[in-house]
Amino acid sequence: MNSLSTALTLKNELDKLRPIPIEREQLIMQKFRLDWNYHSNNLEGNSLTFGETKALILFGITAQGKPLKDHFEITGHDKAIKWVLDVVKGEYHLTESFIRELHTLLLKEPYEVDAITPAGHPTKRWIQVGQYKSVPNHVLTKTGEIFRFASVEETPSLMHDLIEWYRSESLKSDVNPILLAAEFHYRFIRIHPFDDGNGRMARILMNFILIHFGFPPLIIKTEDKQNYFSALRQADAGMIEPFFEYIIKNLIRSLEIMISGAKGESIEEDDDIDKEIALLKGKMISKSKEERPFIRTKKMVLDFYDNSIVPLWKEFVKTCEAFDDFYTENNKWISSDSKRNNTIAQVMMIRSSLTEKTNYIELSYHHKNLKKKGDEDFHFSAEIEISFNQSNMIKLFLSPTNKTMFEKPYSSDLTKIEIELLCKEIKLEHKKALEGRI
Repeated sequence: MNSLSTALTLKNELDKLRPIPIEREQLIMQKFRLDWNYHSNNLEGNSLTFGETKALILFGITAQGKPLKDHFEITGHDKAIKWVLDVVKGEYHLTESFIRELHTLLLKEPYEVDAITPAGHPTKRWIQVGQYKSVPNHVLTKTGEIFRFASVEETPSLMHDLIEWYRSESLKSDVNPILLAAEFHYRFIRIHPFDDGNGRMARILMNFILIHFGFPPLIIKTEDKQNYFSALRQADAGMIEPFFEYIIKNLIRSLEIMISGAKGESIEEDDDIDKEIALLKGKMISKSKEERPFIRTKKMVLDFYDNSIVPLWKEFVKTCEAFDDFYTENNKWISSDSKRNNTIAQVMMIRSSLTEKTNYIELSYHHKNLKKKGDEDFHFSAEIEISFNQSNMIKLFLSPTNKTMFEKPYSSDLTKIEIELLCKEIKLEHKKALEGRI
């Protein structure tokens, strides 16, 4: 890889400039630390801007209107970085104990998050710190497939193997620290050993390895998020080279910054202030839009119908049809304020009745007369009501539980997961009702 040769050439150039004057090196590392804190946390959804992150770290100034959790994430991450920068100077070895202690510094203390039960019900669960995961943390991909990380049971042994692999590779005379750090990052991510914070931990540990071998930390910028995740997904598919190339490219940028700083040149990058200006403009535009009265249009209603209600109707019918054999009569229909239709083939006829004044659309499926002697009078009705109101929100109600499942802005479609959750709730309620009767 030509980029690898470039990175090693730059490292040799940097070594020739060492030792770097203390004040200059401190200035360089402060820049890396601020960038590292902002970008690594923002990649994971933290809402603090670069300016707010800098104000919090350097001056302890909190950002008004931003979640307390986001501030804790930044300060915990900064504490973990400072610890790494301190211990890497000595003979501190990479161990499982070191990794768990680092995770404790990063997340600080246990906290509660939203979760979904195996049955599809919303719930809460606690995120533990400094301990390997206690529940599976597989993810759902864009294609609807489940990508599986290491199981809870195999995580401890895999982490042990990872450390043994690193020790063996790092002691080889021909070790390439860049490829070693990149591969460690990827192997760690594939295990996903903790309940939360795995991405930030992977980047911190990768930089620990790089700094240990005399390289500067590399920063994966939040605006390059898609390229970073794309490289990881390619590695998941068995193509590791694009991920190595991506890591090397970002390390080259860090090497160039550190060389400029060592020479006494400017190390400031224009993009940070540009982001702050762009964000300020965005806030002003957003504020201006908020002050305008919301006007519902026919197109908004039709778009939500096409992109959300039609796929929901198909999944709803499929879910309810699974219970048809229990009953002697089954009826389904979709209706709006002014029209009703009971066939999937003609569902688009409802569309022609929709206007900007439409108040609701209802999906209904009625099962009548249970095929069980003595219980012929048992019926079950499943309904989803989609309510269009004058505010910028659409509400979805579920019967027979009579609870609000989702509130969506007109501009946001139902996701595949949300549709599945709605239908799973209906299936569970029907199953429960049948079990209670039978």
